Amino acid sequence: MPKSSDEEKQDMAWRLIGAVVGLGVGFAARKAIEFGWQKSTGKKPPADPNSLETSLAEAIGFAVVLGVGMEVARIVATRTAHKRYRAWKSLPAKAERIAKS
Repeated sequence: MPKSSDEEKQDMAWRLIGAVVGLGVGFAARKAIEFGWQKSTGKKPPADPNSLETSLAEAIGFAVVLGVGMEVARIVATRTAHKRYRAWKSLPAKAERIAKS
């Protein structure tokens, strides 16, 4: 079944909100992970994991921590934003039902 114009607008709004939230959370998560890495190891995170000056264990360790951390942050932020968006989207319908009763 084709989407109505309103559904397409809502879908586009959600995509835009999701993209903005994703960018912001990605930036903040990376900074937090780099800070945590530096505090726990006492060294700055590897700037170039492909560099031979970085040990293989350190490069792989940072890649795993960064990858898992970024994905967890993205999932949590996207789910939270989606719940908030759905709640916000349903407010006019709830207000209408309350006004009728």
